[in-house]
Amino acid sequence: MSDVALRQRGAGLKPVRFESTRFQDSDRGSRPSLSGALLFFVLLAGGLGYALFGLVTDMHASHAPALAIGTLVLLGLALLVALGFEFVNGFHDTANAVATVIYTNSLSPAAAVVWSGTFNFLGVLTSTGAVAYSIITMLPIDLILNAGSTGGYPMIFALLLAAIVWNLATWAFGIPNSSSHALIGSIIGVGLANQLLAPASEASAGLQWGPVVAVLKALLLSPLIGFVAAGGLLLLLKLLVHRRDLYQAPEGKQPPPLWIRALLILTCTGVSFSHGGNDGQKGMGLIMLILIGAAPTAFALNRAMPDSAMPAFIETTHRAEAIFQAHAGGRASAGAEQARAVVDQALKTRAIDRPEVYAALATLSGDIAGQIQKNGTIRHVPAEAVPNIRNDMYLASAAVGSLVKTPGAFSGGDTATMKAYTGHLNQGTRYIPIWVKVSVAIALGLGTMVGWKRIVITVGEKIGKDHLTYAQGASAEIVAAATIGLAEAYGLPVSTTHILSSGVAGTMAANGSGLQTSTLRNMAMAWILTLPVAALLAGVLYAILHSL
Repeated sequence: MSDVALRQRGAGLKPVRFESTRFQDSDRGSRPSLSGALLFFVLLAGGLGYALFGLVTDMHASHAPALAIGTLVLLGLALLVALGFEFVNGFHDTANAVATVIYTNSLSPAAAVVWSGTFNFLGVLTSTGAVAYSIITMLPIDLILNAGSTGGYPMIFALLLAAIVWNLATWAFGIPNSSSHALIGSIIGVGLANQLLAPASEASAGLQWGPVVAVLKALLLSPLIGFVAAGGLLLLLKLLVHRRDLYQAPEGKQPPPLWIRALLILTCTGVSFSHGGNDGQKGMGLIMLILIGAAPTAFALNRAMPDSAMPAFIETTHRAEAIFQAHAGGRASAGAEQARAVVDQALKTRAIDRPEVYAALATLSGDIAGQIQKNGTIRHVPAEAVPNIRNDMYLASAAVGSLVKTPGAFSGGDTATMKAYTGHLNQGTRYIPIWVKVSVAIALGLGTMVGWKRIVITVGEKIGKDHLTYAQGASAEIVAAATIGLAEAYGLPVSTTHILSSGVAGTMAANGSGLQTSTLRNMAMAWILTLPVAALLAGVLYAILHSL
């Protein structure tokens, strides 16, 4: 198909037949080879085997009781679905990371996927887990505290399956949809459905709207940053770098000059690493929720927390307990069970700044400090006490996080103590085992091996009216890597797809190339429709699964 016909075709909602002369089946690396298929299945088997080994090892080390057959089956299915989400995520977001180097012939598709997968892997391994738990904190508190209950598994299956279905649908049409949007839309749908289905006698807080709003702001602003910053960077390059070859589009299968290849490989590396550090975490938080629900003894508390951190944890907890008592006005909670109920209800009704809640928080804090002090370290907390301690720590962290944002709740010194207390609580509960990170990284890489081609064509040829130049690709990727990395530092999930696609559009606009309105319209429609459609799918699935 000619370039003119290709531009006229745009990105309609018909399944894309890739007739671009640059990506025929005869292109190097585009036809699946026996060695490629073998590598795929070796990595698949290795990833699943390592996940199983890690699961068994962690359960054995914690002396967790053997799981019932039914629980084991549900756990296995939930983990497969969660890794399936990350696999499909690789279709969209990781494919964007390799789009420029493949489109410009800087690397062959096979080499690009391996290279990108390696740095995705490193990005996942070095990630902090902040994004993973930002995703979790949007969910209803009762579902988080009871992840292994009759409501926990329907929640996991509903939100992951809804996100997978929408991702596959948009991928089939070659539209750069966001896995982040799909997952967050699914979380919104599950939260609303959980609230609607709750019996009148059992109040449910529904979604935690504070974290939801923060995440939605990040998802909205990051593509705008990508558009403006990438366009600005291209103009700056034109002002400072007067090399004509940098501003040319690739021709046929000819690779660019060596220095341009090095630049594009470097920018691909940056996007891949930052993508692993952000997008790779989105499924990890849900995997941890699955593990905590099925095997709380092994996974509810961070047993790798060093013994050297315990004295500071205990001291800070006692200081926090004293502050709570001072704000309780002389009220005392009847016991730990009642204290949990009081704090849980306060979080659901968002009425936390009250004396009885402070009294309950003092009780929970004293119980946490007492358990750790008695056992010497978190990893020695007895199995029967682990679920309650984990829930106490989560409730205290959620309540304190809300209180420190309440004007006048604490003085300056007390606020600093509360922030330190929250940090210790989160360190004790928010962690990701290495085997979970490795499994997610492998799932992302396998998804990229399968689905890179559709997204590469769209990014390279269907956003602007002219084909992507080397400078435009590099500008878009530099901005994408920086934006995604900054978001990860703040614990905010963002969309690699939308940031990079917006960056490419920004460079096209800055270059005066013009934009293909049909592609942009379809991308905008996917952006707008993803949240409500994923929410509806997840809400309906949750209602069906919850009733079974």
